[in-house]
Amino acid sequence: MDTLTESAAATASTPAAASPAAALRKLYFLRFAFAAVWAALLLTTAGTLTILTAVLLVAYPLFDVGCAVADLRSARPEGRPVRGLYVNVALSTLTAAGLAVAAASGIPAVLRVWGAWAITAGLVQLAVGVARRGLGGQWAMIASGGISTLAGASFLAQAGGADASLSALAGYAFLGGVFFLVSALRLGRTGGAAKG
Repeated sequence: MDTLTESAAATASTPAAASPAAALRKLYFLRFAFAAVWAALLLTTAGTLTILTAVLLVAYPLFDVGCAVADLRSARPEGRPVRGLYVNVALSTLTAAGLAVAAASGIPAVLRVWGAWAITAGLVQLAVGVARRGLGGQWAMIASGGISTLAGASFLAQAGGADASLSALAGYAFLGGVFFLVSALRLGRTGGAAKG
């Protein structure tokens, strides 16, 4: 969920498009694996805001930046749109910095920064997914963007409550990873159909 990796889920039906689709599929599988491990680690430390928790929190958007950069490298030579990826890099970089500062202020501050990120990144992902719905395989990204936006609003609301906790972030990240897994599997089916 977190952010958009803008590239075609079903690029072109030519064999030349197989390599970028395969790279994107690997990236999506990697994103799923990272989200699952990260969520499990965060759950073990979510009760208090420790140094380890802060490192985990900052690592998530930085990983997102790395994924967007990797996607940029494969998207640009293919002539695919990259504007959303630049927005992604900017949002995630700002979020990593914001989380580093917010971690010193407590869980409510972290939830506010994460919530703002989830809302903005979700809106970008939703808009791009809707714009590319004709390419196929975009329903998972559209749903992920919408859910991210709603989850971000809930994080902001939770930040103002007495029961502010980081455990919801683990569920959010894992669900986002599942959407990347679904997209990766969809890319595999689309690629197989394209080959014949």
